Amino acid sequence: MSQTVETVITGPAIGTGGTRPLRLGNWAHVRPGLWLAGLFVLMLLLAAAVPHWLAPFDPLDATARQAFQPPNTLHWLGTDENGRDVLSRLIFGVRSSLFMGLAATALGLAWGTLVGLLSGLGPRWLDASLMRGIDVLLAFPDLLLALVIITFFGQGTANLILAVGIAGVPRYARLVRAQTLNVRQAGYVEAAVTLGQPQWVVVLRHILPNAIKPVLILATIGIGGTITAGAALSFLGFGAPPPAPEWGGMMAIGRSFLANAPWLVAWPALIITLTVVSISAIGRELLRRSEGKPL
Repeated sequence: MSQTVETVITGPAIGTGGTRPLRLGNWAHVRPGLWLAGLFVLMLLLAAAVPHWLAPFDPLDATARQAFQPPNTLHWLGTDENGRDVLSRLIFGVRSSLFMGLAATALGLAWGTLVGLLSGLGPRWLDASLMRGIDVLLAFPDLLLALVIITFFGQGTANLILAVGIAGVPRYARLVRAQTLNVRQAGYVEAAVTLGQPQWVVVLRHILPNAIKPVLILATIGIGGTITAGAALSFLGFGAPPPAPEWGGMMAIGRSFLANAPWLVAWPALIITLTVVSISAIGRELLRRSEGKPL
C-alpha cells in the first residue's frame, strides 16, 4: 500500500524560540487542472503588470498591407482589419479586463456588505425595506440591470465598472445579511455585548470579519462573472471606444469579418473563456477548502 508523503518545512515559530512545522502535503494533492488554472492566472497578472514585455508589437500600430493575415510565424495569432497584431492586442487587453473585473467586484462587495450589515443588524422595518428593494433588483438579470444603469450614466470604462458593480450588489447583500443573522447569535458576540463593549466595536471586531469571510471567497468566483459581463457590454459598444485593445470590443469588430477572418473572434472568445474558467476553478477550490471538504 502506498504511503502518503508530506513535505514539512521547519521554520521559527512566532512568539517562541523553537520551530514549528509548516505542512505542504495538501498542496501536493491538488488536481493538475487547478495547477494549470493557477499558472494561467499568474500569466494574466504578469501580462497586466508588464504587457510591453510580452507583446511582440505595439497594439495600436496599424499597417494596412498586413491586414487579415492568418496566424503565421511572425504574427502568431494573425492580424486584424487594420494590420494590427492580434496577440499584442490580447495581451494589452488583459489589464483593462482584469481591472474591470476586480474593481466591479470590489464595488459590488463593498455596497453589498454595507446593505447586508444594515439589514441584518437594523430594526425590522429597515430590514424589510432593504430586502424588498434587493428583491426588486434581483428580478432583473445582472446584464440587463447593468444596461439600464449604463444608459443613465453613459458609456466608458468607469461607467462600465459602476454598472457591473451595482448589478452585483443584491447578490452580496443577501449573502452578508444571512451571515450576519447567523453570526450575531454566536456565543462570542453575546459575550462581547455582556462585557459592555461598544456596539461599533462588536460589529467591526466580531460580526463583520466572521460574516464577510465566506462572502470574500464567493466574490473570488464572482470575478469571472464580472469579466464576462464587462466583455458583453463592451461587445455591445458600451466599453472603451476603439482602437483601445479590449476583448469584448475586439469581438464586436471581428464579427463583421467572421467569414474570412474567424480568428478575430475566436482568440478573444477563447481568452475570455479560459480566464473565467481559471478564476472560477481557483475560487471553488478556496470555497471547498474553507468548508473542510476533501480534495
